[in-house]
Amino acid sequence: MAFKGESADNKIYAVIAIFIIVVIVLAIFFSSNQLTEAYIVDNILGVTWSEDINERAGDSQLYGLEKWASYTYKNNDSRFPAYVTITSFKTLFMMNEDELRDQTFNTIKQASEQGIFTSEETKITGERVLANGHKTMYMVYDGNNTLGEMIKIIGETWNCGSSGTSIICIGFAQITNNSETNTAHWTKIIRDKEGTFGLGDFKGEDGLIFNVKCH
Repeated sequence: MAFKGESADNKIYAVIAIFIIVVIVLAIFFSSNQLTEAYIVDNILGVTWSEDINERAGDSQLYGLEKWASYTYKNNDSRFPAYVTITSFKTLFMMNEDELRDQTFNTIKQASEQGIFTSEETKITGERVLANGHKTMYMVYDGNNTLGEMIKIIGETWNCGSSGTSIICIGFAQITNNSETNTAHWTKIIRDKEGTFGLGDFKGEDGLIFNVKCH
């Protein structure tokens, strides 16, 4: 025969048990939702490139369930400035290819707010494989800045299943200064083992985006 007091105690124990289970599940979920930030290792940067610490950025939303972080690397050549920005996203559901492609495209177009203008007619798209084995989608543009100098821009993106993150890289390089042309920084940004963008200086294993570490 059950007593009313015993029934009430059982309900309390059941509520406590459910609460403990929920806490454990949330703890496991949050621990697996840590953002692994993609970056470029120092030995690939060499002496010409370095991270601009002041450009580091990041944020979270949905109570920390979605996060992003961004690193920017710049060269030390004021006459032919160049940079690479790597942004990592951790979302509840990993972004699909269409979302990544659209986000990359929109990010490049927003560069016009900084005086960087691209020509849609010069757009080249394709896929390649990075040193870490990830297959990426890229888009390359020609353009100019407010000084009328020629520039090159690449947007490249992929999903990293190992870290559960989505990565978007934006690379920019000014290749002219008055009558002088210098593509060295541009080739450093896009160079890869297979020579996807051309032979000569475009082929090599020390390209910046080619060596992004994301897991």
